[in-house]
Amino acid sequence: MAKSLSAFLAQNAKKVDNRSFPLSKRFTDENGEAMEWEITCITAAENQKLRRDSLRSIPVNGKRGQYTQELDTAQYQAKLAARCVVFPDLSNTELQSSYGVLSAEQLVGIMLTPAEFDDLIIAITELCGFTTDGEIVDEAKN
Repeated sequence: MAKSLSAFLAQNAKKVDNRSFPLSKRFTDENGEAMEWEITCITAAENQKLRRDSLRSIPVNGKRGQYTQELDTAQYQAKLAARCVVFPDLSNTELQSSYGVLSAEQLVGIMLTPAEFDDLIIAITELCGFTTDGEIVDEAKN
């Protein structure tokens, strides 16, 4: 196999296709069929920004004025879901108003049941290639 950098050029990189799936039977079309949600994969840089934006400072016990950073997992997952969901448009003001919220992160948290939200996060992490099915299911349960 010949080594060539051309395979790594942006125009030659294969794109990760969006995925559509029926997340919940609670949202149906006019025929009573479950509406499909569409999700997209994000880049490592986008994921890093979401993680950075989800850090919180925690005081270190016994060390006045010192703090450590901790990932707010719930906030990170809400930001990840809001960024990766293509349809429905979680930024739509009419949709947000119908649930009485002002952001996509709040919307995804209030419109889904806990199990639906976990299923969404599992689908997103699988699409983004984080872990295998078994590992992510175990993480979601913990």
